[in-house]
Amino acid sequence: MRNITIAIDGYSSCGKSTVSRDLANALGYAYIDTGAMYRAVTLYCLEKKLIQEDRAVDALKVIKELLNIHIEFKYSPEAGKSETYLNGRNVENEIRGMEVSNLVSRVSAIHEVRKMMVYLQRNMGKNGEIVMDGRDIGTTVFPKAELKIFMTADLDVRVQRRKLDLEAKGIKAKDSDVRKNIERRDEEDSTRLESPLTQAPDAILLDNTKLTREEQLEKVLRWAKEKMVG
Repeated sequence: MRNITIAIDGYSSCGKSTVSRDLANALGYAYIDTGAMYRAVTLYCLEKKLIQEDRAVDALKVIKELLNIHIEFKYSPEAGKSETYLNGRNVENEIRGMEVSNLVSRVSAIHEVRKMMVYLQRNMGKNGEIVMDGRDIGTTVFPKAELKIFMTADLDVRVQRRKLDLEAKGIKAKDSDVRKNIERRDEEDSTRLESPLTQAPDAILLDNTKLTREEQLEKVLRWAKEKMVG
C-alpha cells in the first residue's frame, strides 16, 4: 500500500477532529488539528490584548507578533492524544472555550496569519502519512491530497455535540449561545476572502448527522484503504 495524505474539511462542531484522530490511529498516521493552531493564535491575541471589546482585531499588531508565536503538538500519555502548546505552555483546554471560539474565525481571516499557518501545516505533512483537518486543507494546504473529505451535520446535532464537548471541559453554555457561535463561525468561515470554507470538487461528502463514531470511522477507513491501493 502507498502512503497518502488525507485532508478533512468541514463545518464547526461536525466531528472533524474525532474522525480524523480515529482514522489516524487506525492507519498509524500522524494527526494534525489545524483548528487548534488558529485557536492558539487567537488565545495569544487575547492575552496580548490585540482584540478589542467590540471583537475588532488589530490586524497590524497581530502581524507584528507572529514571529513571537510558536505552536507545537506534544503527545500526552495521560490524555491519550496530542495536545496543543503555545510558546511552551499547554493550552489545550484554554483554546476550546467560548471566548476563543467566538473570535477564531476573525483572527484566521488575516492573510498573514493564514500564510504562516499554511506554511507550518505543509511542512508538517510534507512526507505524507498524515491526517489533517481544518477549513481549507483540501483546497489550499494540500490541494493534491489523495483523499479529501468534506464533513457536515445537522445544525441541531452540532449544537448538542459542541455543548457536550464544553461540558466535558467544565464549561457551561446555553444552547442559544452555542448555536449563535456556530452559525456565526459558519458564516465567517464560508464568506471570508482568504481561503474560505468550501468543498473541494474532488472531496467526498460525509454527513454524519445519523452516524455513530464507529460507523463514520468504518466509512472513512474504507475510503482511505481504497486510495492506498489505488
